[in-house]
Amino acid sequence: MSVAGMNHFTVLTDDVEGTARFYHDLLGLTVGPRPNFDFPGAWLYFGDQPILHLIGGRSKDELKPGVIDHMAFTGHDLAGTLSKLKARGIEHSYRRQVSSGVWQVFFFDPNGAKVELDFAAEEQPAA
Repeated sequence: MSVAGMNHFTVLTDDVEGTARFYHDLLGLTVGPRPNFDFPGAWLYFGDQPILHLIGGRSKDELKPGVIDHMAFTGHDLAGTLSKLKARGIEHSYRRQVSSGVWQVFFFDPNGAKVELDFAAEEQPAA
């Protein structure tokens, strides 16, 4: 067996619509087709790829982090992203990798899932 690529991440939530809106507004992911499962949820797409699955139907106190530390996406427009995070009051941090120069931005979604956005070394945090 071999792996051909990453298929998707799944986030557990007590607010499917609010979480979908968060990822749409911040990352531009769009809600798309999803099989008719017997539990609430949504599939969020980048282009024609469903890369983030949301599963609802659990109370906030049932949402506990697992062994996966975070999910990472490739980003574009570092300065604009930092501005958007600040404008929405989303706590975040960013740093530059020493060896590659890649910028990494970290924040949490409304459910406590840690998100990383990676930006090219040529980008700058402020315009």
